[in-house]
Formats: sequence, structure tokens, C-alpha cells
Amino acid sequence: MEIIVHAICLYPGTDPAEFEAWVRNVDYASCPELPSVLGFDVLRVSGDEPGRYAEVIRVSSVPDFERDMRTEAFQRLVADFSKMAEVIDETSGERLDPGYARS
Repeated sequence: MEIIVHAICLYPGTDPAEFEAWVRNVDYASCPELPSVLGFDVLRVSGDEPGRYAEVIRVSSVPDFERDMRTEAFQRLVADFSKMAEVIDETSGERLDPGYARS
């Protein structure tokens, strides 16, 4: 499993509530249309700068995700997202298994 982390900044004038509603109602809802996506979370980043977010995307593999990125479903997400925000940094890597989760 590969993990991709994006730092996101809203464009000036973008309402954070509008962006967050889009994430909840459109972005999350579209994940089942992207078979490579195993998990997806958007985080509101704490701090002095409003309009900062991070997204954590867990994918089966980078080639599979790149294939999904060429789909109409993904391109719709990009078009919507690009009106509100931009990715200002990207980090990716593979989790050191097994990780930890409290049962």
C-alpha cells in the first residue's frame, strides 16, 4: 500500500465551509469510483493560517492510482477542487508495516 499526503491551501475568498461540504458530499462519495483508493481522509490543519488542509490517500499502488487519475470521475474532482484550492506540497511513501491501531 502506498500513502500520498497533500498539503492544501484554499484560494483567497474560498469559504472553508463550502470546501468542507464539498469534501464530505462529493470528494468522499466519489472514492468508490476509484478502485485503487483504499482509504481517504481530509484534515483541517490547526494553526494560525486559516484555509489549510491535508489529505491522506491510501492506494493499492501508484500505477493503479495513476490509471484512476485518468478517469472521468477523477477529472471531475480535479475540476471542482481546482476552483477552490491548490495542492502546495506532496509527499508519498510506503507504510512501515504493521503500524499500530488500538483495537
